[in-house]
Amino acid sequence: MAAARLKQYIPAIDWLFNYRRDDLYGDVVAGLVVAIMLVPQGMAYALLAGLPPEAGLYASILPLLLYSLFGSSRVLAVGPVAIVSLMVAAVAGDLAEIGAPQYSAIALILALLSGFFLLLMGIVRLGFLVNFMSHPVISGFTSAAALVIGFSQFKHLLGVPIPRTHHIHEVLLSAIQRLTDINLATLLIGLGSIGVLLFCAGPLERILQSRKVGPTAVNVLTKSGPLFVVMLFTLLVWAFRLDATHGVKIIGHIPFGLPPLAPVPWDGGLWWELVPAAFLISVVGFIESVSVAKSLASKRRQRIDANRELVGLGAANLGAAFTGGYPVTGGFSRSVVNFTAGANTPLASVCTAALVLLTVLALTPVFYYLPNAVLGSIIIIAVIQLLDIKTLRHAWGYNRADAVALVMTFIAVLTVGIELGIVFGIIASLLMYLWRTSRPHVAIVGRVGDTEHFRNVDRHDVRTCNHVLTMRIDESLFFANARFLEDTVLRHVSENPELEHVVLICSAINSIDASALETLYDLIAELHDGNVVLHLSEVKGPVEDRLRRTDFIDELKPGKIFLSTDEAMRALECV
Repeated sequence: MAAARLKQYIPAIDWLFNYRRDDLYGDVVAGLVVAIMLVPQGMAYALLAGLPPEAGLYASILPLLLYSLFGSSRVLAVGPVAIVSLMVAAVAGDLAEIGAPQYSAIALILALLSGFFLLLMGIVRLGFLVNFMSHPVISGFTSAAALVIGFSQFKHLLGVPIPRTHHIHEVLLSAIQRLTDINLATLLIGLGSIGVLLFCAGPLERILQSRKVGPTAVNVLTKSGPLFVVMLFTLLVWAFRLDATHGVKIIGHIPFGLPPLAPVPWDGGLWWELVPAAFLISVVGFIESVSVAKSLASKRRQRIDANRELVGLGAANLGAAFTGGYPVTGGFSRSVVNFTAGANTPLASVCTAALVLLTVLALTPVFYYLPNAVLGSIIIIAVIQLLDIKTLRHAWGYNRADAVALVMTFIAVLTVGIELGIVFGIIASLLMYLWRTSRPHVAIVGRVGDTEHFRNVDRHDVRTCNHVLTMRIDESLFFANARFLEDTVLRHVSENPELEHVVLICSAINSIDASALETLYDLIAELHDGNVVLHLSEVKGPVEDRLRRTDFIDELKPGKIFLSTDEAMRALECV
């Protein structure tokens, strides 16, 4: 019993003590492939966040180890990601100058607060919060964020200073104004990097497969694009000293070794000011992480515990806060690569962390001549996949309200910023839900032939009775739609003077809140004044139990609650 409870809190116990030798090869290969991606990506995302490149490496060591202990996914690759990096930059950029000590302190505080929120939500089992952000809202947010991220890298690709802003038109205008100042060498490096990355992501895989190269080798080679462009253009800049002769901006000195474990700087006023942003970062990071984790787990019939994910991500962010990193979460592209490369257990993440640690301890001088344009191109290629036109197209064809929420979120992120944009999207999604449920589908039904089935009179050839109105409500009743139901019933009654009975079919009603119950009381009285009796049929057990705990049954008389609509119609002499 104690062992089972311990496994519940530390999932790593399960896979560690039941580790199979056959899984080792896949884990090691996957760890290597992800590390090849993560080293350049980590530095690039740190640059996007406005932090020194080593912060991305620091955020890719201890957080991975902590998640492998406490997370429930076996293949999720945790570390710096584009959207969270952009959110950090948006928050820190409003409060401090890039490069200032306070800027790095803000990143650490955001990691600590995000970790605290995630851990707290996991402990009190709030994993269900993921359901409060609809897929269209997430799609609108990520698509807009991808555009902001992509355009934010123009300054690195062009080699000209462009003010930091989330307004795309301002970036374009600033770039146009500085066309004469473009650094040609930097532009060629950036375009060359993009070309190589696109080649590795597409044609290279087809070429290798046509030459009968094994799947493992294909996976390693195609996913090594970021590392390849880093090595290629770093050597090129070093060999021709392009930083000195052509003004190519480079990363420069990266501190050797690990940062000392240190407490997060304390500033009560600043901490309190960062609470809302840290909460949003934690929620967005959790949603991105759990979405990809569930998707990959389903392919192997594995289970993801959302509350365990909260704890695992919380621990990872706390680790990042105390080791010089910044907020982290599960990355989509790296997790997919981890999965396809053969990862079987979180040992793959442990291998990745070990290789990143080796890089920090021994290889950081190699990156001295790494051009900023290369890191910018890595970011641009990485965020292209976040542009989600497919969801908009599907939502527009299936449910215009969801499509509207997606577009509103997209526009809000581009116009008012990342944090307010996602809040606006959540509010818009909830308002759309309230609007949709406030006007539920109501069907007038009749008997199908001589059967016990009742269907919509507008869709089927059915029989009805002049003195009985049979109406089905396809929604639970609550404060937002109760008056709509009352108005709909009274309108039909006023249009049919021969009516003596109204039967509400409650098969689709899962709950009735207090406001709706009061409306039903009013409806009973109003129908009674018009000599019409209200009846209910097919009421679900839990709903009827709650009604019987009140005086509703007495108020309903002479109306009744019937087990089925057929029973109600026979009792009311409508056969």
